[in-house]
Amino acid sequence: MRSVGRLLFLTMVALLGVALASPNKASAGGLYGAAILWLACENGTDYPIHPVAISDDGDIVTGYLVLGQRQGVHVRLIPMGAGYRYAGRGVWFDGARENAYLYLSTYRPMACTVVYGPEREVKISG
Repeated sequence: MRSVGRLLFLTMVALLGVALASPNKASAGGLYGAAILWLACENGTDYPIHPVAISDDGDIVTGYLVLGQRQGVHVRLIPMGAGYRYAGRGVWFDGARENAYLYLSTYRPMACTVVYGPEREVKISG
């Protein structure tokens, strides 16, 4: 009987702690959250970026770059000297400010513009 009471008390404390905890800045939307960045590329396709973790400075540390219908590639920030690189399995993009180059294959960069904004209709070809 005592062990059941302790288990119930610990469960209540754990649930209350989760409910009262302040939100962590390092955990943003996730793949199911709204995209806050888009790569609008010269081929007419918009590639949304769904953040998973955001730094205290507001930089996306990890996220998912959506390349097709329900197909997301996990990308991670690699700080560069004067810009940034987000790299994932078989894909990466480099840039500085709003200008970026998306590499879907090794020697064929595609010029893109980074667009900030709320969720919108996505044009994905292919």
